[in-house]
Amino acid sequence: MSSPSSTASSDPVPAHHKISYVEFASAHPQQSCDFFAALFGWRRESFGPDYVAFHGAGLAGGFYRANLCSTASSGGALIVFYSADLDASLSLVTAHGGRIIKPVFAFPGGRRFHFTEPAGNEFAIWSES
Repeated sequence: MSSPSSTASSDPVPAHHKISYVEFASAHPQQSCDFFAALFGWRRESFGPDYVAFHGAGLAGGFYRANLCSTASSGGALIVFYSADLDASLSLVTAHGGRIIKPVFAFPGGRRFHFTEPAGNEFAIWSES
């Protein structure tokens, strides 16, 4: 794992056999990280043009430069965020350059939508109502 050695104080303390860090491919790591900083207030830390770490997401991670992206249809893991206000979150996604690829739909437990960030990685946001 190429995670930076430093962690932000708001990131969870690593625990034995628990997920402690996540990395995403991005053709434009800075742009991807900037998108989530604007959307959710994540803090970012650049390690040059090929790697940008993020903190304050509930789990530390980063974006590394690669000409790949992750989508559920290609077998990639789908990261799902929680929102207390799904409609406001959808508006923020589109306002910051995200693209809605599955409009809001009901599923057991609530509603959600799927979107891609500017580099093409797919994510989802859900809410109980």
